[in-house]
Amino acid sequence: MKVKTLFILSLAAITLSGCLVYEKVSYEISVDGKKSGEVKVTFYDLKSDALGNKEFNVDKETLFDKLFKSDEFILSQKEEGKEVINRKLFVEDKKLNGEVSFKFKDIYVVEGIQQQDGYYFLTVEEGDSIISTNGTIVPLKKFKRIIWDGHEKVLKFEMLTDVTLNDLRELTPFYKSNEPNDD
Repeated sequence: MKVKTLFILSLAAITLSGCLVYEKVSYEISVDGKKSGEVKVTFYDLKSDALGNKEFNVDKETLFDKLFKSDEFILSQKEEGKEVINRKLFVEDKKLNGEVSFKFKDIYVVEGIQQQDGYYFLTVEEGDSIISTNGTIVPLKKFKRIIWDGHEKVLKFEMLTDVTLNDLRELTPFYKSNEPNDD
């Protein structure tokens, strides 16, 4: 599974234009049973690959209004077995980032992670760039797997995108913080 696909799956594929991209994504999964728990997904350096202004405006509306404000996003996640408990956008080092936290009853809804025979595991395509994990990376033919011991209470992994980040449009200048102004 390509990292760009992770973004679409994690954010419910509401994006109509499919032009929102990011540099990397991190997952921190707190398991509170064998298959239930909470996850925090963070997307770093969100941008748009829209060529025209109309598509760029759709990307801005999708990100700022639909994904991070609308009930539509929460309902779509609920249908996938994800109870959204927090979502926010924030700027760090002049880059726009997004974070979504949700509860789940079956860990499989978190990118297809499986629990079997005393282990948790995630299978990704061979070319996916896993940059960090607290699990063990096992390369196999045509894919690789991250494996965590079943007693692990926090599963972490971080991946780079497969998108070239050149010639992308910045979203940071259009972000309006929800925090009150000090004026």
